[in-house]
Amino acid sequence: MERFWNKNTGSNRPLSHITIYSWSLPMAMSIGHRDTGVALSAGVSLFGLLALLLPGNFESHLELGKSLCLGPVLTHSAKFAFTFLLMYHTWNRIRHLMWDLGKGLKVPQLYQSRVAVLVLRVLS
Repeated sequence: MERFWNKNTGSNRPLSHITIYSWSLPMAMSIGHRDTGVALSAGVSLFGLLALLLPGNFESHLELGKSLCLGPVLTHSAKFAFTFLLMYHTWNRIRHLMWDLGKGLKVPQLYQSRVAVLVLRVLS
């Protein structure tokens, strides 16, 4: 392993493809798809874990949330952010499923589906 690291650090090659390619919208959308998936999974897991660990039932959890007095700006912002992430991830996943079926793989179709994902995210 030491020989491997010595060889790679001595070659002065970049360690990541992110540092050598210029950023583009497809790259950002791909990273965004992964990031939204991780964020949504972490959020759902956190809420599930809290539901298991906090005493009480669903109604008591709702009352606990109301008692925090977070205000409408914060609660609506959180709901908007969650929905925005969810819609982006959902529409982009449908795009990826179409690719898995072999549909929309030509370059003009890739650009059209990219725009469609961004527009549908905002509309939904």
